[in-house]
Amino acid sequence: MQTKLTLRLDKTLIRKAKIWAKKRDISLSQAVAEFFSQVAEEEKGKTPELSPWTRRLSGAASGKGKPPTDEEIRRERLEALEAKHR
Repeated sequence: MQTKLTLRLDKTLIRKAKIWAKKRDISLSQAVAEFFSQVAEEEKGKTPELSPWTRRLSGAASGKGKPPTDEEIRRERLEALEAKHR
């Protein structure tokens, strides 16, 4: 069952988020739901599985010819966050 959720955000952020979602041909609601679904999995100590869409983007960006594994992407993400917050 789906329920309506109201978020209060800066108008500029909302505009940017809508543009981001439209470019990816998904609804903003779908993007938010997927984000919180992944956060919930991380809280449980699980590595969230990437959607096929995210996998394709990661593979295209890597330039390696084949998409990286979920674990490789997770490791790279954690390394980037650690470097950012040092």
